[in-house]
Amino acid sequence: MEENNKEMEKDQEVQEEKDPAQADYEQGKELRESGDEALAASCFHNALIGFEQSNNEKGVANASDQLGDICAARDEHEKALDHYQRAYDICAKEKDQFSLIALQRKMVVSKKALKKYDEAIKTYLKIIDIYAGYNNPAGTVTTMEDLAELYLEIGERQKSADTYRTIASIHKNFKHSSQAKEFSDKALQVEKGAL
Repeated sequence: MEENNKEMEKDQEVQEEKDPAQADYEQGKELRESGDEALAASCFHNALIGFEQSNNEKGVANASDQLGDICAARDEHEKALDHYQRAYDICAKEKDQFSLIALQRKMVVSKKALKKYDEAIKTYLKIIDIYAGYNNPAGTVTTMEDLAELYLEIGERQKSADTYRTIASIHKNFKHSSQAKEFSDKALQVEKGAL
């Protein structure tokens, strides 16, 4: 059985080597790592077209994600959101929760940049729900901290303080008394206008 798996992996690698869309994608990643965003964008665009033509949804999602990152880096946040949404729709169909979280985190950055605060808040709440579903308190707390900062940024002091108190209660439930106190204190500072 193990030999069959190795043969299948080799066949897949050979097929990917022959796939020009995959080659464009890999070249785009290399160019992006070396700092040539413009040429990388061109490669990812070509890869996207190739993946579309071969009905490779995973490839479409990956290329769209990369194009979204490039657009976000250029402050072209509407375009970034379009690319991220395309990747998100494919990952949702595949029920790839970890990719959905990563994409939503990227989307929230663009939504904040576009001052689409209500949408950003909804996105944070979706991420929190996913982490809660996986019983992942660390992910939940990290996202809640981001949400509390956003509330503070847009002048929603009480919501920010309430979010910090919720974080404190999560830490308290896990007997993390110093962290619980830190976030309780933060909530008070926010209410007093000290933060």
